[in-house]
Amino acid sequence: MRTVLALYLTQQLAYSNDTATVIYHVFTSLVYFFPLMGAILADSWLGKFKTILYLSVVYCAGSALIALGAIPPLHLPATSITVLGLLFIAVGSGGIKPCVSAFGGDQFKLPDQAVQLAKFFSLFYFAINAGSLISTTLTPILREDVHCFGQDNCFALAFGVPAALMIFSIIVFVCGRAMYTINKPSGNMIVLVFKCIRNALTVRSKESSVNPRDHWLDYAEPKYGKGIVSDIKSLLKILILYIPLPVFWALFDQQGSRWTFQATRMDGELAGYTIKPDQIQVINPLLILAFIPLFESFVYPALAKIGIRRPLQKLSFGGMLAGAAFVLSGFVEIALDRTNAMLPAQHEAQMRIFNGLPCDFRFHTDAMNLTSFSVPSRGVFETLHLEPLANYTEFKYRAETNEIGCVRENASEISGSFRLRMGQAVGYYLTSKGGKIEVLEFEDTAEKDRNGVPRVRLLANVKTAKYVMLRHASNSEISYNMSLNRHDQMTLSNGEYQVYVGDRLISTVKLNVGGVYTLLLDEVLENEFNLQKHTITPSNSVHMLWLVPQYVVITAGEVMFSITGLEFSYSQAPESMKSVIQAFWLLTVAIGNMLVVFIAEAKFVQSQSLEFFLFAVLMFLDMGLFMVLAMQYHYSQEGAIETIEVEATGKKDPLPDTVSEKGSTRANGGTTYANEAFRED
Repeated sequence: MRTVLALYLTQQLAYSNDTATVIYHVFTSLVYFFPLMGAILADSWLGKFKTILYLSVVYCAGSALIALGAIPPLHLPATSITVLGLLFIAVGSGGIKPCVSAFGGDQFKLPDQAVQLAKFFSLFYFAINAGSLISTTLTPILREDVHCFGQDNCFALAFGVPAALMIFSIIVFVCGRAMYTINKPSGNMIVLVFKCIRNALTVRSKESSVNPRDHWLDYAEPKYGKGIVSDIKSLLKILILYIPLPVFWALFDQQGSRWTFQATRMDGELAGYTIKPDQIQVINPLLILAFIPLFESFVYPALAKIGIRRPLQKLSFGGMLAGAAFVLSGFVEIALDRTNAMLPAQHEAQMRIFNGLPCDFRFHTDAMNLTSFSVPSRGVFETLHLEPLANYTEFKYRAETNEIGCVRENASEISGSFRLRMGQAVGYYLTSKGGKIEVLEFEDTAEKDRNGVPRVRLLANVKTAKYVMLRHASNSEISYNMSLNRHDQMTLSNGEYQVYVGDRLISTVKLNVGGVYTLLLDEVLENEFNLQKHTITPSNSVHMLWLVPQYVVITAGEVMFSITGLEFSYSQAPESMKSVIQAFWLLTVAIGNMLVVFIAEAKFVQSQSLEFFLFAVLMFLDMGLFMVLAMQYHYSQEGAIETIEVEATGKKDPLPDTVSEKGSTRANGGTTYANEAFRED
């Protein structure tokens, strides 16, 4: 659903890119915040099975609401329904994310089925990325290539299919209930941690002067015991390292927002197929599946030779790669800026004059910075940086031509007024009607379409026909009728078009992705036509494949940062704190997304390329802080006394005799079994 969410917010709900980015990242933040609540709910009251079931229903309700809001004939308040649906999905995710993998783990008996448990986690991680790979490929196709309810896209189907599949998944989940091992709630360790910390602070405020202790948490020992207090101390050592981590997620999750908006301004044509802007996100899960075994077999051994062996070193390197990815995206943005529309600043106005007549005109005005200029026959004159003296400026013009083709009824000279508005563009069209030259005014804009498709305006001086038709050269089912009496812009599919005046083919035009065009049509003689295409804004000339390097770099960073970080946290956390550390790991993702919201709203820089560079600098500084904290961290030896690895070949190595039933597993490509038998106080 997130694959197409950013485009839905801008294209259908008409949010600006900045506002859509804020909504996208607030939603993502909530998705990773509510698992904290879901874990408490599962462990303290409902248990994992009921939490997954009940909140999956909430999730389905959210998906259904968004799909229904995207159906125009229902006339529902789409904006309100979308926000409500996103909230439901975030709450539902809070019950799914922390419980599903843990519930799967509950089905195995340790240590007897440790190898099978490792396979489960590997398949579980593979299934997540395989699902992401399929969805990021197919959902954009449902969005753009399917046309429904009279629109050129079908967001309702793009949202509806995942909603239907989620309903089906709940049915499958419930059908297996008789086969599951369902453990009763045993109390939530997250709640216990906060209670213990609160107790320590309360007692310390009362007894610090009369009963000093070595550590502030020691004040909770009388109530919670030495073991729990010791475990929380170990937890806090890891959480200090978590302080810089949200910045990585601030960068990583912009793949679905800022990087997708980048792709809408690029050319996706590739060997006859057009890559959708949101479809480019498929690179991430595809590379994840390829990178995990590649890193285990080649990259990590190579890094070990240059001294990068320990988890925190790999994690730092992964963060630096994320910063490097945003440096690349900044340079891509600079290249894209050259193809951007030239829009008027708030203190400026723009004016374009299109001459649909077969003769040149010379204009004279009383504007101080625009005293005279020429408009060529069937050509265009544009001035992009006029500075009106007030919010609304009117100035007079006089124009003449000496060419005989336009001198009719003593009309060699025309006069009138140009009207400009600050921060806006206005267009004028010279045409003739009944032998008299007219200057028609219309609202103009050079802004590219948010869907990335071409925008076209037709200015016609035609007597013998009532309409013009543009028919796609390679797909005759795609055709557009353009009125001769309207001067507004139309959005069309990109490609080559045959231009018909009535039933007569007069020319062909090529309309490229993202271009803004004006077609000047003039009937030279009866049934003899002249067609001129003027490019107002260049098409998307930067190819979408230029995004691949930044996706490769940030995905490599994800493998080193996310997977290594989880494994480090899981192995270093005390046995009783492993569920707590997972909750706080997800919380770093939530905080990272709120950081994007803060920067997007604060608008520290106006240029998108500068914003990307800002994030890159922030990431590099952040990793500098992380390295300082990492150098002060002392690895816990309990999880490293004895380890064995099950390699990707599937060979089942026997567990050492010292692994107790409290032994823990973690699988991502390879599996490490951490010996917990030596952790006892």
